[in-house]
Amino acid sequence: MRKNKSVWQKRSFYGALLGALALVSASAKADQFGVQIAGGVADHDVRKADVGVVWDPNLTWWEIGGFHFTVVGEAHVAYWDIRESNAAHPNIWEFGLTPVFRFIKSSGWFRPYVEAGVGVRLLSHVRETQDRTFSSSFQFADMVGVGAAFGAHQNYQAGFRFQHLSNAGIEHPNPGINFSQLYLQYNF
Repeated sequence: MRKNKSVWQKRSFYGALLGALALVSASAKADQFGVQIAGGVADHDVRKADVGVVWDPNLTWWEIGGFHFTVVGEAHVAYWDIRESNAAHPNIWEFGLTPVFRFIKSSGWFRPYVEAGVGVRLLSHVRETQDRTFSSSFQFADMVGVGAAFGAHQNYQAGFRFQHLSNAGIEHPNPGINFSQLYLQYNF
């Protein structure tokens, strides 16, 4: 049984990675996509590595004092490394989508922003440790962050995010988990 789960996890990861790379390479000429890598830590000795594909439709609205609002779409595949000694599943995969709203400086080589978003996530396992279990694989992911786009063509981004995952009380138990993450992004 455990061997089958391991094969499923590897196939899921490679399939998601292949799909993300295909999407990025097919749309590289559109100047609207980016690839994001992130690393973070959470309570209960959990570390997270994350790869994302970002779509920026170049929407702008409400110009205020040299800043404006925009929205980007993000698709993520993440790996949790659970370091607690009683880990039931020391490796959990997370798959998700999030619309991210930003308030960003409208022009310049360096464009700071604040951001927030609420998305959905699916977890490969619900049992983190012997005494810590999520009630379902379906989770909501809400986050807030700060960052900056920079470069002559705004090809680079860097930022910090605080992210909370929980099922919003749909089922119990609902322990939730909080991540602090740093990310880098390259836009095509």
